[in-house]
Amino acid sequence: MTIAVTPHLNFRGAAREALEFYRTVFDGELAIISYADMGTADADTAALVVWGQVSAENGFRIMAYDVYPHLPWDQGHDPFFVSVRGTDAAELTRYWKKLSDGATVRQPLDASPWAPLYGQLTDRFGVTWVLDIAATHPAG
Repeated sequence: MTIAVTPHLNFRGAAREALEFYRTVFDGELAIISYADMGTADADTAALVVWGQVSAENGFRIMAYDVYPHLPWDQGHDPFFVSVRGTDAAELTRYWKKLSDGATVRQPLDASPWAPLYGQLTDRFGVTWVLDIAATHPAG
């Protein structure tokens, strides 16, 4: 059996914009189902995302939705990070440059004591991303 773990991001009205942005960053396929697609006639919620996903050929996958207005939602402070770990510095740098649009850089993308390449930023949707290349440690 193979298992894949996919981050599922919860938003309050910004899921469509966030998914469209992530599609441009990771060059993936975008799929969105709105509340209207599910039969909701309420004009305040019809365009909101009940389920959405970006998936790319390289294995990147992220899902998101807009929490229904009658449900509580609080993004909180650093409730999670989305980690994108790769082996190609040029590819990670391309993602970094695109994600940086409107973001707050928390740690610039560069070599660090624990990884050959590491960076952390909070994008314009409030999602904190960690991009890195894992360090190789000799067996010991």
